[in-house]
Amino acid sequence: MKANATQIRAAIEKLNPDTRLYLFHGPDEAGAADLASKLGKTLGPEAERIDLDMKALREQPGRLADEAASLSLFGGTRYVRVLGVEEGAAEAIGLLLTAEKAGNPVVAIGPGLKASGKLVKSVIAAQNAYAHACYVPEGVDATRLASNVAREHGLRLMGEVPQRLAAATGGDRAILAREIEKLALFLDAAPDRPRDADSAALDAIGADLGDSDLSDAITAVVDGRVGDVGEELARLGEGIGVPLMRQLARRLQAMAEMRIDLDRGGDMDEVLEKHRVFFREKAATGRALRRWNGAQLIRAIDRVRAAERAMMHSGSAGEVLAEAEAVTIARQAARAKG
Repeated sequence: MKANATQIRAAIEKLNPDTRLYLFHGPDEAGAADLASKLGKTLGPEAERIDLDMKALREQPGRLADEAASLSLFGGTRYVRVLGVEEGAAEAIGLLLTAEKAGNPVVAIGPGLKASGKLVKSVIAAQNAYAHACYVPEGVDATRLASNVAREHGLRLMGEVPQRLAAATGGDRAILAREIEKLALFLDAAPDRPRDADSAALDAIGADLGDSDLSDAITAVVDGRVGDVGEELARLGEGIGVPLMRQLARRLQAMAEMRIDLDRGGDMDEVLEKHRVFFREKAATGRALRRWNGAQLIRAIDRVRAAERAMMHSGSAGEVLAEAEAVTIARQAARAKG
């Protein structure tokens, strides 16, 4: 079944035992992860989570259905989370949806899946599954998201603060949550002691990221300035691993789309203008596009997304993994200079 934002939230808040799969697809991977987290919270704090990836589904297509039907080792509730779902998961998901029994819900996140693809269409056609498209919120939706996340931390955003936060974080939930957490800490806010957050408080924590935070680090990466990448990451400090990977993937994806236009004979200046590249990023973006081809960009996107998925697993190298990936891609860009 196809579900819009309201329908999927309602389905997650009141889980139907007959629903076997919740598939979140589309470019807003942070939004999909947030929905998956909410599903886990609905099941309760003691719920056991089993993580699978595409490698497991390819090697053992029947494992997904088996895990969905298995009892928890601790006798409580259980659910399965699958990251990085691709079209190759069709067999595993088909076995899950047609199995004699399941019992444990499966939440699958596929940022690269297309709504027009066979997998999404098959899930929409199923009566025991939901498919929801996740897109990065913009405009009013982004402002509403900022207010909702702030409310969860005991903050009432005043005046233009919701709009400023939405603009500064580009609708990315991970970055938005980090800035709101800083704001809540600064104001000593919590759900049981709500506080008003005005522009003065936002200025005090320096939450306007747009021109001076992650953007500079990402520009250094795509420009192949390896030394500058290290300096930028050191300046940013801890806690930026996942936001960095998400923003970098978004920049590379945009560049891949621009590369397609260029390969079709488009003029560089016209392509940069068409895709509304921020003026401070035009020079670096143009240089990167002149030395990277489409295949190289796609490989870089895959690496970044794989790194982010790895960081979401407990026991991973975390921040070190994100920094290493950023440096690796910057080195690839540097080697590609003509």
